[in-house]
Amino acid sequence: MIAEDTLLEKKILLVDDEQELLNLLSDVLKREGFKNIYTATTGVDALLNSKDINPDIILLDVNLPDIDGFMVCDKIRNFSFCPIIFLTAKGDDDDKLNGLGAGGDDYVTKPFNIKEVVLRVKAQLRRNSYIPSVEDTKGKIISFSNIVINEDTGEVTKSKEAVILTAKEYQLLLFLAKNPNKIFSKSSLCSNIWGFDYDGYDNTIMVHIRHLREKLEDNPSSPNHIKTMKGLGYKLVIK
Repeated sequence: MIAEDTLLEKKILLVDDEQELLNLLSDVLKREGFKNIYTATTGVDALLNSKDINPDIILLDVNLPDIDGFMVCDKIRNFSFCPIIFLTAKGDDDDKLNGLGAGGDDYVTKPFNIKEVVLRVKAQLRRNSYIPSVEDTKGKIISFSNIVINEDTGEVTKSKEAVILTAKEYQLLLFLAKNPNKIFSKSSLCSNIWGFDYDGYDNTIMVHIRHLREKLEDNPSSPNHIKTMKGLGYKLVIK
């Protein structure tokens, strides 16, 4: 597990157009010991800061004055896979689905408990910073057909060409590859990959499965490996 002093050195980018809320979040996180807090009040500034600062985690409001948070998240995912927690007044299931579908890792609805947000930040940082021991990673190469997953480096190749996956796509692929030919329900995948109970996140899982098929399958509409088991879930077929 990551050491507490290392955790507190992580860079946190807070994005919200409410300056009062930014100040409150910054103060609470600093009282918790976090040393590197950055803020932005617009989507454009969030994108620029994300590139310049390379934050370890982003707390991102949806209702920004220039670019909505979903689009900001989608653009950030072109160059960063750091955890993104959405902070928003919108609590509808569709908004949650949009946030997770855009590449978000968690979703907190305003008004929220500040302590809960801090705990979620720490949980995401710990999960994202886990470094396996040498014993854990030794020889962890998974291959099937023309696809190779190198768990040591987090690299995936197809026919020796690099395949670019988001963090969640990689985690989903790795989980299925470690459990070949086994059916997993959407609830089980949600719990294992996203870390919370499945509750209407059907679309999010379907989007990630579709993206994996588009990147890995020769014919995504008729996949050879990532199979849908109607009424049951999904499985990765390795012969």
